[in-house]
Amino acid sequence: MFAHRGSSYRHAEHTLDAYLLAIEEGADGLECDVRLTRDGHLVCLHDSRIDRTSDGRGRVSVQTLADLDRFDFGSWRTDLPESPDELITERKLADDQWRGRVLTLDRLLSLAVDAGRPMRLLIETKHPTRYGAAVETALLKLLRRYGLDRPSEEQPVHVTMMSFSANAVRRVRQLAPALPTVMLIDVWSVPSRIGWLPPGSSIGGPGVSLLRASPELVERLHRRGFPVYVWTVNEPDDVDLVVKLKVNGIISDRPAFVIERLKEMGLRD
Repeated sequence: MFAHRGSSYRHAEHTLDAYLLAIEEGADGLECDVRLTRDGHLVCLHDSRIDRTSDGRGRVSVQTLADLDRFDFGSWRTDLPESPDELITERKLADDQWRGRVLTLDRLLSLAVDAGRPMRLLIETKHPTRYGAAVETALLKLLRRYGLDRPSEEQPVHVTMMSFSANAVRRVRQLAPALPTVMLIDVWSVPSRIGWLPPGSSIGGPGVSLLRASPELVERLHRRGFPVYVWTVNEPDDVDLVVKLKVNGIISDRPAFVIERLKEMGLRD
């Protein structure tokens, strides 16, 4: 199971705290969104603007990393539940300088590599953007630096690229043929009722709301040879649904809750 933007039910999304807690909670993998800054850095942010998730304003694409570093990306969450402090290890204390700062993908990759256990990363490139193909080019350049642009038995960290953009998925398949790709599907962009995905796709990524309305989509994707990763699975009934449908990956804001429910169902040690 993958922690959606980290353990984002308990911490502000895409922050170091959220990802550290997800690792401590036992998530098999981490999910993030990436956008390109004006000076070419990939940062873990969902929205095209920083207004919702920081004390700053403006578009990500027109700001440099130094510009973004001036803002607080952690304190906007005022509705956080109490978090069990005992889950936070000394690794968190060692990274205090990152608390509240914008998280770069470089830093997140380093965190995953340093986790000391098998870890999977789902990285979603956000489109549309003024930088177009430069987002995927920057992503693959960074992955190559870490040796993560293709699966390897020698490397415990494995990366999968995701996007709602068929062009982005196809681009990554052309530039890094061994890297798995997820074609994300929402209610408004169902590729077809027969389980067809655009060229370059290796995994289907429907939203859980779509599966509530069309549960047969999982079987149709499986029949065409596509594994299925589902987002964002946060409620008990949704966990039960995706388990019943035999999906291959669960993406959730609440990794600890999903893991516990899977244990109760006898599906996880």
